Amino acid sequence: MIITLAGQDHVEQLLAGVAPVWILKHSNTCPTSAAALDEVESFLSTHPDDVAGMVVVQLDRPLSNWIATRLGRVHQSPQLFLMQRGKVAWSASHWSITAAAMATERGRLV
Repeated sequence: MIITLAGQDHVEQLLAGVAPVWILKHSNTCPTSAAALDEVESFLSTHPDDVAGMVVVQLDRPLSNWIATRLGRVHQSPQLFLMQRGKVAWSASHWSITAAAMATERGRLV
């Protein structure tokens, strides 16, 4: 399931959970980002218990920038993070965001 992130408190709430969570920074004007979103949706369709929070960078640049700072990563879009207990367990950007890569990295978290 993909949910739209609604501010810093919402992100912190997701990160505070015990279960792994995905954070996607998406550009609604970029074909590479559209392909990445398709990959994330494909992965989530076979992993219905996983949750992904998404920020569209054009619609909420301040939140996108805050996420980069909060996670200690340089901003990119598309950009995907697998979070566990508030820390980045894995990240990818651009064409490295694939359902197969997500499945591999998610499988490493048990």
